[in-house]
Amino acid sequence: MTAFATPPSDYRLLVPRDWFRVDLTQERWRRQLKTFVDKESAGSGTPPDAVRSIWATLRNTAERGVAQGALEFFLKTESPGGSALPASLLISLLQIPRGLVPEPDEFLRELARRSGAGSEVQCVELPAGLTVRAVTETTMDYHVHMPGGVGYLHLAFGIPMSGTKGAMGELCDAMAHSVRWV
Repeated sequence: MTAFATPPSDYRLLVPRDWFRVDLTQERWRRQLKTFVDKESAGSGTPPDAVRSIWATLRNTAERGVAQGALEFFLKTESPGGSALPASLLISLLQIPRGLVPEPDEFLRELARRSGAGSEVQCVELPAGLTVRAVTETTMDYHVHMPGGVGYLHLAFGIPMSGTKGAMGELCDAMAHSVRWV
């Protein structure tokens, strides 16, 4: 378990250098996201409709995330030419008033109740503390219980091409295990 009794001021997470970072706390995030899409599709021969579809999906994901407290959005193209949705990591801070934060086992029960039949939900111990992990065929969510009873740090991985059972799933799992409180 973590030694923090009071809320941490920040978190650290190891993300490979080849993952493109979009800072969702800045107004320029749409421009950063567009830069990623344009760069990945340039010279690839990807049809313009497909590029627009990828852009719209990523933009909508980021907008929903921002509305729910997202801080960062990381992207990694899995297919040559950027013709499919990239692997992604959306990091959100789920702050909850003190005294109302569910303990991980309680959070696990509620998340398992809400999750579909194809979801595996369990509590795991990460270096950052007790974490609720929910995995489907193409998604991997980590809800890291924050010290001081202030909420959860949510790491939402999307792995549409290779899925959670392959090497990219293992990489995402390793990234989640790198979370540390500062």
